[in-house]
Amino acid sequence: MKIAIGCDPNAKQAKEELIEFIEKKGYGEVTDFGSEDPIYANVAIRVAEAVATKEYDRGILICGTGLGVSIAANKVKGAYAALLSDVYSAKRARLSNDANIACMGAFTIGNKLREELTEAFLTNEFEKGCASQPKVDAFVNYENAH
Repeated sequence: MKIAIGCDPNAKQAKEELIEFIEKKGYGEVTDFGSEDPIYANVAIRVAEAVATKEYDRGILICGTGLGVSIAANKVKGAYAALLSDVYSAKRARLSNDANIACMGAFTIGNKLREELTEAFLTNEFEKGCASQPKVDAFVNYENAH
């Protein structure tokens, strides 16, 4: 799995720790899209574009709360960013919503929970044809029509 990751300067340490965790667990090849730009939308859009074009399989974005990067990433057509704060939602983001970008806060959750959220997000898959398929189709169809 190819994973794009980025953050704003507030989340640099959290991002670096998460990269180490992902590599240690062997979840995939991680590409760091940076953490120096204080305008979090810039890195969020770069990661979202890389995922939406399928150059990368998944994306991970981190800022102070995760809110800003999730809003910015969701402006990119084909990017489906989910703000994660609990393991159940991290699983459902993949299983029920086919989210392709995980967003998290550096100031709102600790390192251990960030690792658990990442694990849940990277190890679950959306099953085409499942009961959630019509729901996902509805927002994809809306996006494609506008």
